[in-house]
Amino acid sequence: MCPENDTPLPSAHISPESLLGPSIQAWQIYLEDQGNSIHTVKAFTADLRLLAAYLPPDRGVGRITTVELNNFLEWMQNQRGVPCSPKTLARRITSLKAFFRWLTQYGVLALDPAEKIVQKSVISPLPIVLTLTEVEKALNVALAHRQKSKPDARLYTLFSLLLATGLKKGECLNLTTHHIELESADGPYLYVRYPSPQHRFKERKISLPGEWVQAFGEYRVQYNIADRVFPWSQRRLEYLLEDLGVEAGLEKHISFDMCRWTCALTDWRSAQDTNKIRQKLGISKIQWREIGMKLERLDQENH
Repeated sequence: MCPENDTPLPSAHISPESLLGPSIQAWQIYLEDQGNSIHTVKAFTADLRLLAAYLPPDRGVGRITTVELNNFLEWMQNQRGVPCSPKTLARRITSLKAFFRWLTQYGVLALDPAEKIVQKSVISPLPIVLTLTEVEKALNVALAHRQKSKPDARLYTLFSLLLATGLKKGECLNLTTHHIELESADGPYLYVRYPSPQHRFKERKISLPGEWVQAFGEYRVQYNIADRVFPWSQRRLEYLLEDLGVEAGLEKHISFDMCRWTCALTDWRSAQDTNKIRQKLGISKIQWREIGMKLERLDQENH
């Protein structure tokens, strides 16, 4: 993690003599202030507390050496007696590097003892995305439902919204008509909101295509939508997407996650600013590291 240079150190009393405990607490405040998810903060600080338990209790952060950090990683892998998967090891190395880089960049440490630790990146399997042809087939089926003698715009409204916005399943389920602005001078958009302040970094404004706005108007009248945009259960909406794929003759089972990744890849291929893609997806800079690498690989492997 690379803090902005003008961001104040959360705890000015941290020095090379400070113990790991209060230093980790200061870092936790910094991570939370930067808008990281509660899960990221919990995992990163837990990794550092494990280091604190391993080192002598009176060891100041300025006296921790690269040799000790490598010994700690060796202990975790082969001597602790608790399984440490490659993915967990990679995250713990990331935690160490982020923590000591933070201390170094703010002048607490003159040298970064974690700088020479070799990062062991582990990326989970690539997600499945829809090809342009598959998207077209599914959209045509959804459009056919919309144009029947007894028109039904629900499938089109749901599927095209996911492709255009990359909303998560939970965000789609919680979407209400109050989150959608159709009369803005800057064009129609939806606003993703979260009730908890700790998720404020996930809140964002996403533009809506004109074609979706038109379909939404039809759908809203057909289903008498007044509050929740999709007033059905999670499983019901999952079935709708799966049935759409079957009707379109696809071998893939269309899902919320598949639509989200397809949206992200489409934006990636349109050469959008990667920071704008990250913000549209509502993910942190730390999460983007793996997401960005996956999108690059997806782009290469799906041409």
